[in-house]
Amino acid sequence: MFLKLARPSREVVRAHHAPDGTQERLHLHSVSQMQEAQDSEHGREMASVGRRRGGRQAEASEEIVEKGDIYFAYRPRVGEHSAEGLADVQRFYMVMKPEKQPRLRVAVLGRKRLPEARDHERIWGFVEAIERGPNVEEEFRTHRYASRTRGERTQPPVRPAGEGVYALIRRDRSLHLTYELELPERPGDVQQELNIEREAAYILSIKNPDAGSPPGAGLSERDEARYPRPLEREFRGRRFASEDPRLLDYEGAEFILIGARADPERAYAVDIETERETARSADIFRQLKMSRREHPIGPLIKGEWR
Repeated sequence: MFLKLARPSREVVRAHHAPDGTQERLHLHSVSQMQEAQDSEHGREMASVGRRRGGRQAEASEEIVEKGDIYFAYRPRVGEHSAEGLADVQRFYMVMKPEKQPRLRVAVLGRKRLPEARDHERIWGFVEAIERGPNVEEEFRTHRYASRTRGERTQPPVRPAGEGVYALIRRDRSLHLTYELELPERPGDVQQELNIEREAAYILSIKNPDAGSPPGAGLSERDEARYPRPLEREFRGRRFASEDPRLLDYEGAEFILIGARADPERAYAVDIETERETARSADIFRQLKMSRREHPIGPLIKGEWR
């Protein structure tokens, strides 16, 4: 029997004012070292939940631990009025809005795209901000600042690039992120380059900030997450944990996304129900308080670079 993941209720939620995006905190040249250092250990056992798929009893135990709305967006490089491809992207964002929760998780992915689900690619990311208000538009809008060498510089506004619903599934000893898009209706060039599939699933592992990172990789110690002691115990001395999504509710939480499936409905006993969205009804503008006048909607509706 499949579990239905219905579209979360449409409550109005204010978002956050994240740290200044003009200061890039990613150290990408050694990120692969941190990915390779990921521990293969896993977490605690859970009660088995039997479900049937294709007439067979599911061997893996599964539990939906969270569901909600998911959004993808990108920001062109400083000084650029638009982006024509991945090379023109400064930052790629993944925003999760858990159902019936006021918080939004604004995450940045290190390679400025999602991992290749079919190739089980690994990509590092971190949670840039967790806020309840006033709104995410404060960070995502246009910014102007003075440069000592180049005068006034302009950081263009973020472009919405995808909207859908997601579920976090605890499967055996790992945490899986699966989603399905509602917009764009037909993914285009933007989604292809950013690896935003129509639907996909990833294994999500959260890094223990006390474990350290290879030189030049990840966030600085000052920017890493500070967990309360009860949550620190979730790591149990391991470099990574993958059982408790609350570890993602702290700014500076670092994680690895590992491509798992491009056909999640065949892999999990979960049927994600989406709604037909349009440019007028798109939730990303309401939930994240993004101004339609400031943010080009071409990437979200037609998959066209802007």
